Amino acid sequence: MGDEYRDRVAGYIDTNFRRFGLDVFVEVMFGKTVIGKNRRVDLLVLRERDQVAFAIECKFQQSSGTTDEKIPYALADLDAMWIEGALVYGGTGWSSGVLHTLQAARRAVRCDPPAEFARTSDTLELDHALAAVFGLWSVILPRSKMLRADPQLALPSAGFARPGAAPKPARRTRRRKKTGEE
Repeated sequence: MGDEYRDRVAGYIDTNFRRFGLDVFVEVMFGKTVIGKNRRVDLLVLRERDQVAFAIECKFQQSSGTTDEKIPYALADLDAMWIEGALVYGGTGWSSGVLHTLQAARRAVRCDPPAEFARTSDTLELDHALAAVFGLWSVILPRSKMLRADPQLALPSAGFARPGAAPKPARRTRRRKKTGEE
């Protein structure tokens, strides 16, 4: 199931991010692991025009098993890399302890792409990681959430005021009298 999941994640990235110049490479030799072995990353995402790269390790767990035991090592291994990287995980067979570790880890993102590779709430964490690494904010920031201030409003530099509201007067502070004991 591991290769199938890796290929599903690769297909998802290729389908949704190729238009941004991202190429996906599978099973790439890349440096050493934390114990000195030659490292092979499951996926390497590269934007050739500026040579930005992102390594992805894929882990899928449908039923309880030994994959849980490999997670701390896989996260440490990603931290040791010279480039950004993430452990992309899917499936429903994770133990609660390891699932909590994955959910809390900066370098772990959940992704369960559907067969047709549509962007869904189950791909959002990977979308966010790719947006952060490659500067693809338009992918995750909906235009409907952009602030459009009314040019007719005179907004104070310190923040927004309600239309027609008078500016608040400056707050006065009391000075403490100095005593010789301070």
